[in-house]
Amino acid sequence: MMMKDTRDATVRRAAALQREQALEPVRLRDVCEAIGMSERSLRDAFYRVCGMSPMRFERLQRLSDARRALQTAPPDRGAVTQVAIQFGFFELGRFAKSYKAAFGETPSQTLRGHRSDTLDSAAFRSSQPPADAA
Repeated sequence: MMMKDTRDATVRRAAALQREQALEPVRLRDVCEAIGMSERSLRDAFYRVCGMSPMRFERLQRLSDARRALQTAPPDRGAVTQVAIQFGFFELGRFAKSYKAAFGETPSQTLRGHRSDTLDSAAFRSSQPPADAA
């Protein structure tokens, strides 16, 4: 059985690797191989530390990065598409749906500066790795 500190360290290492490859397709098998751990052990560590799978965690991280980019981007035509592609979201409809589910507003609303009062930031905060992961 993996100890809590070991799980935290594993999640930090895997999350750092995913961040390094943020603009490339990330396969769980590659992350496991890079950190020397089985898929089952890595999934278990992520579920215990973050409450979600490693791939869901990585997708939420990229959504969060896209949100920050949209919040500071000029509201130019095509900006949402550019940001989505920049962060590895090539299916724009799926990006918009995932974005709205995570943040309670559409990417274009974020771009225009309309902040939703129903933002579910607590759900996203719980998906963050341990504080010393950065």
